[in-house]
Amino acid sequence: MSEIANIEETTICACSTGNCSGAVAVVRMSGPDTIDILSKVFKPKRDVDLKTVPGYTLLYGDVLKRDGSPLDDVLVSIFKAPHSYTGEDSAEISCHGSNYIVRELLSMLTDNGAKYAAGGDFTKRAFLNGKMDLAQAEAVCDLISSETEAAHDVAMQQMRGGFSKELEAMRTNLLQIVSLLELELDFSDEEVQFADRKELQKLLDDSCSQINSLISSFKLGNAIKSGVPVAIVGATNTGKSTLLNALLREDRAIVSSIAGTTRDTIEDVINLDGILFRFIDTAGIRATLEAIEKMGIERTYYKIRQASIVLMMLDSTNPDGFAESIDNLSKRINSSEQTLFILLNKCDKSSILPASEKEEAAIHSEKTALNADDLVERVRAMAADAGLYPSAILPISARQKVGLDVLESMLVESQKSLRASSDMVLVSNMRHYTALKDAYNALLRANVALGEHVPTDLVAQDIRESLYSIGTIVGAVSTDEILGNIFKNFCIGK
Repeated sequence: MSEIANIEETTICACSTGNCSGAVAVVRMSGPDTIDILSKVFKPKRDVDLKTVPGYTLLYGDVLKRDGSPLDDVLVSIFKAPHSYTGEDSAEISCHGSNYIVRELLSMLTDNGAKYAAGGDFTKRAFLNGKMDLAQAEAVCDLISSETEAAHDVAMQQMRGGFSKELEAMRTNLLQIVSLLELELDFSDEEVQFADRKELQKLLDDSCSQINSLISSFKLGNAIKSGVPVAIVGATNTGKSTLLNALLREDRAIVSSIAGTTRDTIEDVINLDGILFRFIDTAGIRATLEAIEKMGIERTYYKIRQASIVLMMLDSTNPDGFAESIDNLSKRINSSEQTLFILLNKCDKSSILPASEKEEAAIHSEKTALNADDLVERVRAMAADAGLYPSAILPISARQKVGLDVLESMLVESQKSLRASSDMVLVSNMRHYTALKDAYNALLRANVALGEHVPTDLVAQDIRESLYSIGTIVGAVSTDEILGNIFKNFCIGK
């Protein structure tokens, strides 16, 4: 049975406020039998016929148990099709947030014909009933999970159709092109050209440029949504896991003096001044024959390539290892696209201070930085020789939390663009990004083919492939499998 046929026959219900008890809970119901089922369990305080009550009506009354006694006094919001979130008759029952009350209420609704909703069922119905396109539906999930103002603004902009409008304008242009080309095919025997080739070339160039701009925005959009990826890298025992724990303010990674303790990457997200950073603690880089550790090091190299920011840890008590670490990193970092900070860890150790100060019991960060100037310049020269130009070289002590406030400020400052971009149309969804790349590649083929006077039918086929890829984003092209993969990540009741 198709999705559309299924929703036309069933009424669903779910608690939209989670499974934990609280002051208030909201139970939602949507489908053709909503009003009939509601009338069997709800008795308004005033005498009204629920079937004739207009939409956008709020009623106060009692939910009655099977024996007629009251379960709870509730507020019921009634919405009539098509003027509801799902486009169907819908109701929201606001009751006290007792788990017992919610369970009993849901049980009574299902006893009277409703079915328990799966994750995303309400939003899926909104899409299938034409209340929103697929990109907007996915933005609902992003809005719920947004943890920063920027992530919220991007999700809101997409949910209100900003991204969809750009795609629709693009689809209109491409449909115009392919329609003219296919019209020529209908009159191929007469060798008539309905479309000026220079004009078509310009339309294709404009479409390619527009799609490429959206593709390029994914790096920023994904960073706003999922967090700026920050890889903490370096040789073994430089303090990478200690730094991660200090930044997260919890013992997230195992810290040990035994080299090679971290075998795999460990990730966690923190909010620094309204910006999400996804810190990735990686396996220490060193020559090893141990199979599992080698796998961890390979993953480290992969995470370095993925990161927007790389924090390179150097052990300031072991300057002899600097050159090898810097040279190793220089082969795996893209200096033009990635931000690099070099951290001279263990600055609380007296080995980097003049001998006259080695016996001091306390070392302040200002004093440490002053005495570490020579070491900083030495590292800067080594980095330059290897073709690396770090944004900063900072002495820190991850264990003593010296210099971490400065590091956090530098991280936030490096991502200022995340604050100023919330009004832009950004791609933040991997599915959309992949579909846009497919559409772009198809248009590039069409563009080249048009310039090389390839037969019209082949040019039109490439443009149709691009239209198909764009259509999968907004749901103009969809299957039950695609919908299942998208909505399975939604919470119950949304």
